Amino acid sequence: MIVAHLDLDAFFAAVEELEQPELRSKPLVVGGDPHGRGVVATANYEARKFGIHSAMSCAEALRRCSHAVFVRPRHTLYREYSQAVWTAVREVIPTVERTGLDEGYLDVGEVAADFGRARVVAEAVQAAVRGATSLSCSLGVASSKVVAKIASDRRKPGGLTVVPAGREAEFLGPFDVRRLPGVGPRAEERLRRGGVETIGALAALPDAELKRLLPGKLGPLLRDRARGIDPRPLETTSETISISTEETFDRDIADVEQLKAEVRRMAERVAERLERGSQSARTVTTKVRYPDFSIRSRSTTLPVATDDGGRIAELACELLDRALADRPGALRLVGVGVSGLEDFRQLALLR
Repeated sequence: MIVAHLDLDAFFAAVEELEQPELRSKPLVVGGDPHGRGVVATANYEARKFGIHSAMSCAEALRRCSHAVFVRPRHTLYREYSQAVWTAVREVIPTVERTGLDEGYLDVGEVAADFGRARVVAEAVQAAVRGATSLSCSLGVASSKVVAKIASDRRKPGGLTVVPAGREAEFLGPFDVRRLPGVGPRAEERLRRGGVETIGALAALPDAELKRLLPGKLGPLLRDRARGIDPRPLETTSETISISTEETFDRDIADVEQLKAEVRRMAERVAERLERGSQSARTVTTKVRYPDFSIRSRSTTLPVATDDGGRIAELACELLDRALADRPGALRLVGVGVSGLEDFRQLALLR
C-alpha cells in the first residue's frame, strides 16, 4: 500500500489572501470577534510568527498581535475552492478519501508502482492543485495512513515527505508522543507520567508496561501506530453524488454570449450523463474562475428533479448572469454541475 495524506496549507487564510491580495503581507486571522468570545479557525503564516494558532481565543490572538487583521469565515467560498482542489487531485489520482475540506488521503499505489514513482506523482498533485487554484498543499507519502499524516506536517508549507516502506519506525521515533493520531489529552498525560515522551518510546514499550499505562484495546492500537503499523484502508464510496463538467479556456473570455454558448454545451453534456445513468437532478450549479484564479459558484434547487438538457442550460445561464452581476469580468474557466441526484428520470408532461 502506498498512500498520501494531503493537507492544504493554512487553507481558510490562503483563500482569503487569494480573494484579497492586500492581506498577504499582513498577520491574518480567520475566526470570530476578537473583542468577544470568538475562536481562531486558522491563521496565515505571518500571524503564526506571533504564536497565533487554531483553537486559540481571538482575544488572545489580538493580545499577541495587536495589528492582526481579523476576518470572519466564509464557508461557502471555502467549499468552492475545496471542490476545485479535489477535482484537480482526482485528475492525477482517481481514488481519494476526503476527511475535511482541506485534507484527505490519496491512493497513490493506484498509479505508482514504487516509492520513487510515488514522489513524482505527489509532485504532480501539488502542481495540479496550484495550477487549478493557486493554493499550496503539503503531502506525506508512506505505507500507511498514520505515517502519511504525520509526514504531511513535516515540511509545511508546500512540503513533500516520502517515508519508504521499512523506514516507518525510524521516521516516527523522534516525534513527540502527542503528534501520534489517537493520542488524546488523557492518554498523553498517562504516557508522560510513565516517562514516555516520544513516539519511539511508545513503540518500544513492553506488553506489561503498556497495559499498565494504557489498559484495554487503546494501548496495543497506539503502539502499533507508533511502529508505523496501521492497516486502515481508504474509506471511499463509488456512489455518484454529483455530475459536472468544466473547461479552462485558452484565452480569458469576456463576451457573455460566448460564455453562455459554452455553458449550454456543457449543460447538454451533463444531461447526457444523467440520461445514461437513468438519473435526474434537483440542483444545478454554475462555477466560474477569474483570471486571478478566484472562484465563484451559484446554485439553484428545483422542486422536482429534471434530466432535461434545455432546462439545465437555461438555469445554468441564469446562474452565470448572477455570478457576473456579483463580479463582472472575463473568465478563465466555466463549469456546470448537477447534484441531488435521483435514480429515475422525471418525465415531462406533453400538452
